[in-house]
Amino acid sequence: MDTVIITGGTGLIGRSLSIFLVSRGFRVIIFSRTPRTYRKSSPEISYAAWNLDEQTVNEEAFQQAKYIIHLAGAGVADKPWTDKRKREIIESRTRSSELLIKAMKSIPNNIVSVVSASAIGWYNQNIPGPATETDSPDSGFLGATCQAWEKSIQPATSLDKRLVILRTGIVLSNDGGAFPEFAKPIRYGIAGILGSGKQIISWIHIEDICRLYMEAMTNAAWSGVYNAVAPNPVNNRTFTLELAKKMKGSFYIPIPVPNFILRLMLGERSEEVLKSSNISANKLKQQGFQFIYPTIDAAFRDLIQH
Repeated sequence: MDTVIITGGTGLIGRSLSIFLVSRGFRVIIFSRTPRTYRKSSPEISYAAWNLDEQTVNEEAFQQAKYIIHLAGAGVADKPWTDKRKREIIESRTRSSELLIKAMKSIPNNIVSVVSASAIGWYNQNIPGPATETDSPDSGFLGATCQAWEKSIQPATSLDKRLVILRTGIVLSNDGGAFPEFAKPIRYGIAGILGSGKQIISWIHIEDICRLYMEAMTNAAWSGVYNAVAPNPVNNRTFTLELAKKMKGSFYIPIPVPNFILRLMLGERSEEVLKSSNISANKLKQQGFQFIYPTIDAAFRDLIQH
């Protein structure tokens, strides 16, 4: 039974991915600052300590691992973007990467591959066509964050570890993230269309992102950067109205939420919801990855049923 270390394993993707990997025959060790606070949900899922401030990891756990999945990072949308919060968002990613690199250098290990999260915040929203992995990073905060994030884990390649970076779109799951927030007002018959509603949403279903991480982790043909998005992005208006139809039939009212309201409510974070992210999934398809949920219709049907 091969062992996988997951950093950020208690987040939205990490929780589902841990259960998914165990169901596929892997053993999972989740690195946490407070491992004793978590109860085992499965005999194959355990917790081990790491400390970013002291730059230490549990060496025994590290020596057991064949794979690392690196998801750690403070939530981008959780709190207002003060200067302090921006530093926390960046440093939680870069310092955790630096700790993994340090551990791989100093601790004898059998790690074959490292799969690191990144985000489609890398891309400039003004690109006319679908953005591809070769496009330059945006000059804003999210672009700078992703650039620093990816750079911080890049030294893994010089340690003879196969490195895959997944620039992830909006992950659709019932267990947290954006989907419950979109669904919440619709339950009361209100379909809130954000801004112009024309901004493109590049998304991926939680099951597909879990499958994608496992494939990137185990398949030696994968390396470099991939856009972790479904092949059929939709604009905000379509996303919202399709979800409303699935949930309420015809019993809902579309209500525009103007840009200035969003900026008042969210401050600089409104950039996230007003940004148009038309991201290409062609490299994934060329790699042979098959989506279970390639369309927003298929994704919504599954999420609403469960």
